[in-house]
Amino acid sequence: MRRICVFCGAHAGARPAYAEAARELGTLLAARGLGLVTGGGRVGLMGIVADAALAAGGEAIGVIPRALVAKELAHPGLSELVVVETMHARKAAMHALADAFVTLPGGIGSLEEALEALAWLQLDLHRKPAGIVNVEGYYDPLLAQLDRAVAEGFVLGPQRETIVVGPTPAAVLDRFAAWRPPATSLW
Repeated sequence: MRRICVFCGAHAGARPAYAEAARELGTLLAARGLGLVTGGGRVGLMGIVADAALAAGGEAIGVIPRALVAKELAHPGLSELVVVETMHARKAAMHALADAFVTLPGGIGSLEEALEALAWLQLDLHRKPAGIVNVEGYYDPLLAQLDRAVAEGFVLGPQRETIVVGPTPAAVLDRFAAWRPPATSLW
């Protein structure tokens, strides 16, 4: 594993714990020799995780659509900023650059990106770990919905079990070290 893609909010959120988790994740990635792939903005948790990785001597690559460069205030200090034309191209580039995916608290965009990474794993479009840092229970409702989808027959148990969940960035990264792709198709 060389790089981890982090999906997270372009806002810092209401709780200080969200920013603390973003700082911890960025610092841990650098300390473990892992590069960061992120959305390329300097604002919110996205900027915090990138700043922490860079401050700890790590690599931080951002991928941002041209139309959002001004809106998201592209991070000027990244190791590399890749400017693409569309959101679809952004996600494709982020997936290509990363060996795993971590989701910190965030909004609709973060949820969409995280669920797409999980769907692509289910469809065998990649065989990379995908994890959720459940800071102070932020993702409890999503995890409960995924458990309900299993109970209702829409998601298979082995599909749900592939999602790495932990309360801290360290817990998720530690579980990545032992993660193995499913031996058979999740279908």
